[in-house]
Amino acid sequence: MAALNELIQKIENPELRAQIQAAADKLVKQKKFGLVFEEHLPECTPLHDIPVRKGLKVSLRGGKANETYTVLKIEDGKALCLPRNGNEAVEFPVDDLVTTAELGDPIYPCLQMLDDVCNAPDSDLWHTLIEADNYHALQLLEYLYAGKVDCIYIDPPYNTGAKDWKYNNDYVDGADEYRHSKWLSFMQKRLEIAKRLLNPNDSVLIVTIDEKEYLHLGCLLEEMFPTAGIQMVTSVINQSGVARAGQFYRAEEYLFYVFIGDASITPTGNDMLNAPENDEGKKIDIWRRLLRSGTNARRQDGVKQFYPFWIDPEKKCIHSVGDYIPLDCSRDTIMPPEPGLVACWPIHSDDTEGCWQISADTARNGLSKGTVRIGAYNRRKDRWSVSYLRKAEKERIARGEIEITGKDENGALILQFSKTVGRIKNPVTVWNQRSHNAGAGGSNVLRALIPGHAFAFPKSVYAVLDTIRFVVANKPNALVVDFFAGSGTTLHAVNLLNAEDGGNRRCIMVTNNEISAEERRGFEVRGIKQGDPEWEARGIARYVTWPRTVCSIEGHDVNGNPLKGNYITTGEQEMPMADGFKANAVFFKLGFLDKTKVSLGMQFKELLSILWMKAGAIGKCPTIDGGIPDMLILPENKMAILNDENRFGAFAEKLVQHPEIEVVYLVTDYESSFVSMTQTLEGKITYQLYRDYLDNFRINAGRNSR
Repeated sequence: MAALNELIQKIENPELRAQIQAAADKLVKQKKFGLVFEEHLPECTPLHDIPVRKGLKVSLRGGKANETYTVLKIEDGKALCLPRNGNEAVEFPVDDLVTTAELGDPIYPCLQMLDDVCNAPDSDLWHTLIEADNYHALQLLEYLYAGKVDCIYIDPPYNTGAKDWKYNNDYVDGADEYRHSKWLSFMQKRLEIAKRLLNPNDSVLIVTIDEKEYLHLGCLLEEMFPTAGIQMVTSVINQSGVARAGQFYRAEEYLFYVFIGDASITPTGNDMLNAPENDEGKKIDIWRRLLRSGTNARRQDGVKQFYPFWIDPEKKCIHSVGDYIPLDCSRDTIMPPEPGLVACWPIHSDDTEGCWQISADTARNGLSKGTVRIGAYNRRKDRWSVSYLRKAEKERIARGEIEITGKDENGALILQFSKTVGRIKNPVTVWNQRSHNAGAGGSNVLRALIPGHAFAFPKSVYAVLDTIRFVVANKPNALVVDFFAGSGTTLHAVNLLNAEDGGNRRCIMVTNNEISAEERRGFEVRGIKQGDPEWEARGIARYVTWPRTVCSIEGHDVNGNPLKGNYITTGEQEMPMADGFKANAVFFKLGFLDKTKVSLGMQFKELLSILWMKAGAIGKCPTIDGGIPDMLILPENKMAILNDENRFGAFAEKLVQHPEIEVVYLVTDYESSFVSMTQTLEGKITYQLYRDYLDNFRINAGRNSR
């Protein structure tokens, strides 16, 4: 509709223009079913580090990114530009322009290293923070890790109507009649690529949201992931609630879990709704009544579950299990197999006939194994009961939560709760944990790391920890991605989880380097523009996300003072925040390369970081000085690169000496040469440069614009 309105405004006849506009407005108001939203004008991204040149697409610095021009010529510091709508060319100072890419334009990314932190020199594990527009970063991540990501956790802009996100470099506010549609279009483009990152056999996408967009988001996820299992969790993040004028206070947010393939959760000792202390002193029954209750508990609801247990009243034990009887057969006609035995039928307290939980064959099997036993005797009714172990209790025995100490005189298992193995609980879909409070676990934690640095509404690190723990607890080497990284809570949570259970999970975070709306106004008044050093230094990636990452890993604040207090952990052992984490991380800025220079092998240095990430980001990211080497053998990174195919013989001999190398890059223009070399390097993962890189971003450009 936005594009249609733009076309309508070009109609010169005012009467015709008004009539068509009225018809279009009426069409928009018609009731639609399902999720209907617009694609809008092309979403564009300013590329501040690419110089303005003839033939490139540009926009005005600080203006709407979708108002683009094509540079026709540059002369004396001024650029003659043709507007996207094809109107008359206009002239702008080059300094007022910024190179711009539309989503769908071919881009050739690189990673420019800005910094790193190494607090575990003996570890191969390296996390990554990428400063970038997340759409282009996702294009890069698809090249690196398509189908390999175990968990994507994102906390996107909630579209509250405040200045919390931009569309085409322009804040979307509550007065924008297309804000919901813009948000959906914005999310869909990114989720399309995220879907291709996830392991199709076993992975989970987690998206947090509040009441402004949760209905739209739920419909979008259902549409985009039709074969996945989707659940929504309600999580209390502020027990006091946030004021809503004239309405209920908001205390919660929502989490959508999208389960791909065989993905499932791993329960813990917390059901997420009740505080652990609520269970102290609470009696928990191990044995359950075999008589079915509630719905489907009548005899006709379970015909084959209506049978007698034959009780020996003298020995007070179950003698045997009878067969089920047809619905038209009276139980009074059934005679005991031996004199003196009495029947125990599934009879409710109101004397109506019911049914057992299990079949007669299952009951016989349970009786032989000691998992079915005689229950209490009701003197008033002159009736016995039967108890059994459910599947859940049997699983707890297998996990060691319940211990078998022997058998009684009738062969039933004697059980007790383990004193060393904690109880596993299945989490519910409503969470109410004090550690998830956004103030104590979010703002206070961030303030301790970065005193004086403001960031609105950081997530509680414990909320994110619990959120991802359920899906990666059984994956100690999981790859976790967050492409709306914000203050960097996700990497912090992954490090905390690794410290708790000894895992080696790796986290990749992506965030832009936006500044607050207030700071933006102040800089613009002073003539400071986006891309200028002072502006970039105050952006979220460099001012908040990376400092938090460094400080949390090293255990101090930005002023070098040791952190105070302990992390809240699931174990009994204290974890001082000042100890930091045995982890490493590298900070990159997404840059863009010239396709021709790449194909000629002139930008090998710029691509080395990408090759390192594609090989698994193992060990410290390599760098080179001077010219391009004929070959690089990097056993610490488990990768090798051949730049001169004429040296393949020597290259292959060196690889024999380093069997730990798994990934090999071969630079050659000829497919036949690549195939021949690959066959010689049997067992290695090989890639042909630079074709593999160039073809990926050329081919995927159009697909990723949908």
